[in-house]
Amino acid sequence: MDQMQADKVQEITEQLEQGIKELFESKKYADYLRTMSKLHNYSFNNSLLIALQKPDATMVAGYTSWQANFHRNVMKGEKGIRILAPSPYKISKDVEKIDPNTREPIKDKDGQPVKERVQVTIPAYKVTTVFDVSQTQGEPIPEIASVLTGDVKDYERFFKAIKEVSPVPIEIRQIDSGANGYYHLEDKVIAIKTGMSQAQTLKTAIHELSHAKLHDKDTGMEKEKHLDRRTKEVQAESVAYTVCCHYGLDTSDYSFGYIAGWSADKELDELKKSMDTIRSTASEIIKGIDEKLVRAEQEERIEILATEIDQLAKAYDHYGYMDAVDDPEKLIQDIKGDIISGNVEVYQEWFKSIIEEKEPPEMYEQAKDITERLSEYSRIKPAEHFAEKAASIGEAVEIKTVVKQYHRNH
Repeated sequence: MDQMQADKVQEITEQLEQGIKELFESKKYADYLRTMSKLHNYSFNNSLLIALQKPDATMVAGYTSWQANFHRNVMKGEKGIRILAPSPYKISKDVEKIDPNTREPIKDKDGQPVKERVQVTIPAYKVTTVFDVSQTQGEPIPEIASVLTGDVKDYERFFKAIKEVSPVPIEIRQIDSGANGYYHLEDKVIAIKTGMSQAQTLKTAIHELSHAKLHDKDTGMEKEKHLDRRTKEVQAESVAYTVCCHYGLDTSDYSFGYIAGWSADKELDELKKSMDTIRSTASEIIKGIDEKLVRAEQEERIEILATEIDQLAKAYDHYGYMDAVDDPEKLIQDIKGDIISGNVEVYQEWFKSIIEEKEPPEMYEQAKDITERLSEYSRIKPAEHFAEKAASIGEAVEIKTVVKQYHRNH
């Protein structure tokens, strides 16, 4: 990991911890905590069962718990989520009586162990049903995470990069449960709620991407640890905050409250114990996004350069161009292939005559500019990605043919 990036990630995560601690002191959090204290913290196995049956679930409780603790009712026709609830039972059993001092069995006068009847609790479980908050109606639930608003510069490019680094497909969907997104453990797909702001969409995408990387039941980096739901959510949102903050997108209004809400207490054990995981995962995602953004910028520059070469060729000899080129779009793709592979000498040679003769005048500066930009690609060994892409472009009318025709005509 680059040291400068590592230092920046550490600084961001330290700001995250401090911001959440400050939120803990607010009245808003106190009101929220009073309500959330009535909710049960489900085990790893039950969290997995909930995620498999209702991936978009955000807050679950039993039928009567919704009524008694939250003044909400399960809506008619809603299908419950089946989980396991402790159901221990007791049996009477004869066991050897143990001396409390020696911790050895007590024996009678015949040397036989003395027996006593005791009640033994046998651990057992039963299937019970819970419901997500989206399946209920009634009094509102307190919120401490404010939904993000506003647009993001270069949103489309940034979202495309996130999709490309994600280990699973990311889809925009209609989600009616109240969740902003979810990672489906069985379908291996990330769903993002349609209609959200650009800021909220990007933050949610990175949150769910983190779940896919860390908590997938088959491939997740943390799958062997059997983490509870609290820790998973703290990890995913902390990674999302760190990555977004790295790119200048402040998600603190949402992330601080979200992480505080999923933390068991003010000690932030889930956050502190996960710092190494959060930092390494955020750094990995940042590195991946950076690579995709740089590559996208390179491809865009090559696209612009290829289009300018095509346009200059057409303007230089319109009729010759029209006779030689049947498919301009395919020609541009061929030019891009040559630039990507570093095969730019033929273009530089052609532009050289325009530059030396300074004719025609209106094309001299443009030819000079294009030649200078082409030299960048003749000096740099093309990346493997570009070489593969160049090989897949296919055959079309080559610009070399057009250039040779220009030389014959002029």
